Amino acid sequence: MSAHAASFSYAAFNRGYDWLVRAVAFGLAALLMLGLGACDSETQTNETAPYPAANPLLYEVANAQGEVEGWLFGTIHALPADVAWRTPAVEEVMAEADLLIVEVASLGQNDEVAEVFLELSQSPGLPPLIERVAPQFREDLDAMIDELGTSRAILRSSEDWAAAIMLARLDAPGDPRYGVDRALITGFKGRKISGFETAREQLGIFDQLASQDQRALLEGTVEDWASSTDNRDKLVRAWIAGDVQTLEAATSEGIMADPQIREALLDDRNRDWLKQLEPILDDGPKPLVAVGAAHLVGPDGLAEQLKQRGFTVTRVQ
Repeated sequence: MSAHAASFSYAAFNRGYDWLVRAVAFGLAALLMLGLGACDSETQTNETAPYPAANPLLYEVANAQGEVEGWLFGTIHALPADVAWRTPAVEEVMAEADLLIVEVASLGQNDEVAEVFLELSQSPGLPPLIERVAPQFREDLDAMIDELGTSRAILRSSEDWAAAIMLARLDAPGDPRYGVDRALITGFKGRKISGFETAREQLGIFDQLASQDQRALLEGTVEDWASSTDNRDKLVRAWIAGDVQTLEAATSEGIMADPQIREALLDDRNRDWLKQLEPILDDGPKPLVAVGAAHLVGPDGLAEQLKQRGFTVTRVQ
């Protein structure tokens, strides 16, 4: 890989990885509307501001005896600077929890994670990106590449999943500096913070997708970008309001309607996290489990799965 390629990749990564890795947390179908792509802009595209009253997804988890064992908090990984999401209930839980569990505890350590991204994402000898999608996607893909403003040679050396992630940051509202995960990690300094996954494991989910699924991811990113231009902050607003119906719908639309992609990016990971979480809930220290909101909702979400395992899960309004 050339020095120019390495330089670009690190620069793009450092601007956008905090968004990129969160694509896994809410699915690339929701990526463009949720603001989970790399973007320096903090502007809103929806004229219906101000935002709704804050009521993000927060759940209390109790055992069969009614004793509180911990909490679930559905996060969003990039927000506009002016969103006030710290409700009294959230502040109270943050103060009471003994430890914080997030998806990747190394959030913000970009140098380390960038190395992993570069290692997994680059492959020599690939055809031009425009030739890797079906003809009906090429015009929009070409427009995305022009707007991204990076060398086509860089994208050519990127595998389909990595190209999809880089492209998905276009025109997304919000900024990862104001993401909830980052704020929680800062707020828990001095207490234990752990992650369900490492950055390598999380990026490896994309890298291990079958070639046809990676291609579907790339084409779906192009299609979603072309169709969501007029309402990119729809799911930002749904997250702020704690609109379960809209958030759940996003987990099965667009790219996430593909069964293999949904299984890899959402359902498999929920099952793995539950295996890690149950012993922690039973052991005594009360965790605040803060993961992308998509992981909490629906029949396969963490909230419902914990109910099926005998816990009482109650939303805290």
